[in-house]
Amino acid sequence: MSSRSRWSCDEKLRLVLETLRSEVTVAGVARRHGISRHLLFSWRHEVREGSLASIGKANGTEILTRWQLLSPYLSRRQQSLWAAAEVAAVGLGAIKLLSGVTGISHQPLARAVLKLGSTKGSPAGSLAGPSISPGGGRPPNEVRDPQLEQALQAMLSDQVAGDPMSRQRWIRSSTRNLSRRLDEQGHKASPHTVARLLRKLGYSLRVNWRKRQGGGQHPDRDEQFKYIASLKAQYLGEGSPVISVDTKKKELIGNFKSAGESWCREPVETDPHYASYAKCVAIPFGIYDLAQNAGYVTVGISNSTSEFAVNCLESWWRLHGRSIYPQANRLLIFADGGGANGYNLRTWKNDLQDKPCDVFGLTVTVSHYPPGCSKWNPIEYRLFSHISINWAGQPLRSLPVMLAFIRGTKTSTGLVVEAQLDERIYRKGRKVPERQFRELGLTAHDVCPLWNYTLSPRFNRRS
Repeated sequence: MSSRSRWSCDEKLRLVLETLRSEVTVAGVARRHGISRHLLFSWRHEVREGSLASIGKANGTEILTRWQLLSPYLSRRQQSLWAAAEVAAVGLGAIKLLSGVTGISHQPLARAVLKLGSTKGSPAGSLAGPSISPGGGRPPNEVRDPQLEQALQAMLSDQVAGDPMSRQRWIRSSTRNLSRRLDEQGHKASPHTVARLLRKLGYSLRVNWRKRQGGGQHPDRDEQFKYIASLKAQYLGEGSPVISVDTKKKELIGNFKSAGESWCREPVETDPHYASYAKCVAIPFGIYDLAQNAGYVTVGISNSTSEFAVNCLESWWRLHGRSIYPQANRLLIFADGGGANGYNLRTWKNDLQDKPCDVFGLTVTVSHYPPGCSKWNPIEYRLFSHISINWAGQPLRSLPVMLAFIRGTKTSTGLVVEAQLDERIYRKGRKVPERQFRELGLTAHDVCPLWNYTLSPRFNRRS
């Protein structure tokens, strides 16, 4: 045993720190320095209690302030190293204080102090992880090929579907197929690169949630999608109008709860959601001009019929369409397969013939999306979704309020929306006799003739 009767605080702290090395024991340190291991254990206890060395109040306050400012920006490992650096700077007596402030136990903190002590001779930055110097490494594909993202976006324009009530988007092609198609166009991009670019553009892998994304797989589904894409490219290429039409979800007009949230100081008190309490039921029919990125919504208060849908189209062409496209003599319409503009409705085709075709001399081509694929109709995610987001959490107390929300819908891409009210009454149950139907200037296309047809003007019948 050592004959020394007194040890300084610094010497005691040094011996205690030595016992915390992973490769030594307390008994071994005690034998090496000729002291009792019981005495060394008591010093360790004093260090844990903070009685072996005291920290000034000012130092403790400064340490706490620095921790509160820096800790949100540090990882757990960085927090441990920062605490060890504070201990090394202030003294080993600060271990208890730093342990209490950071929540790091005594032994890991002491080991971090030892680790810092072993790196004093190392040059700055030499112990950090490997890093790439500025300009080093292979640049990403979109940097080497600036047209890659643009080509992928153009490819997705015919692949995108969306929820009309939110910003959710999804695509039909897999990353492998998109990679192959990009390669065919001269853009090298692996499926992993395509996935990274998709995430960059706001897409992500998601499982089904409550709503199904589409209906059953019709055997002609893919062929119809390809045909729709070719028609759209042809009409837009020659400057002819291309519109997407559909009827939005009916809305009860009154002080009723609206889905979604909005910023307000107090929640808006609403009435029970009973249809009998409503002032009326609003039926928004929308028209989206693909080339102009413009929406036109007519709100009806009667029934969602083919006559109502065609009157909305006729009003759009008379007020907007023919001034935007003065030289156009034909029109392409994308529509769902059902509803007021269904592919099997005679009234829809008869009214198109009587008004846009015969009155304005337009050749109207209609292309319907396959059953269960209405979410791919551009109006769903380019117009209706933004309208729903705009009035989310706001009761539609009156028709003027509803029209104001529709007209106020804007997007960062420049979407502009016009809205008007149609208070006419449309009756259900109209029939078109077989003889009258045969007189239509109707021509079915060779590709999916049920879903694709053209109505030509009957000039000899014009009055």
